[in-house]
Formats: sequence, structure tokens, C-alpha cells
Amino acid sequence: MKHKAITMITRVYRFYADGFRSMTVGRYLWAMILIKVAIMFLVLKLFFFPNVLSRDYDTDEQRAEAVRNTLLDQR
Repeated sequence: MKHKAITMITRVYRFYADGFRSMTVGRYLWAMILIKVAIMFLVLKLFFFPNVLSRDYDTDEQRAEAVRNTLLDQR
């Protein structure tokens, strides 16, 4: 049973590896997609998810206490 699972995983891997290896235009498109996704997440992280704990608290103990209080007070 275990050997069948390994064989199936190997077959699936080889299928995708051969498909990507034989791509020409697809490689360029995948590279563009990955670059766009990386830029998108970088922009989202910088502008929409600021590090509030670092900004508002000076030490790790203060940050931990703030998180603890927030989690416990949300009931």
C-alpha cells in the first residue's frame, strides 16, 4: 500500500515536471504571475498591515501583555 502511494506521488511529480520543462511561453507567464503576487503581498504588507505592536509598545513583555489582554477581553 505504501509503495503504491509513493509510486503515485512520483508519477504526479513527473507529470508536472515534464509539463513545466516543455513550456516555452508558459514559463514567462508563470514568472510574471509570481512577480506580481510577490509585489502585491509586499505592498499589502507595507501599507495595509502596519506593525502596530512595535509602534505602540517598546518591549516584548509589553507586547505580550497587550496581546494577552486583547485575547482575554474579547469575550
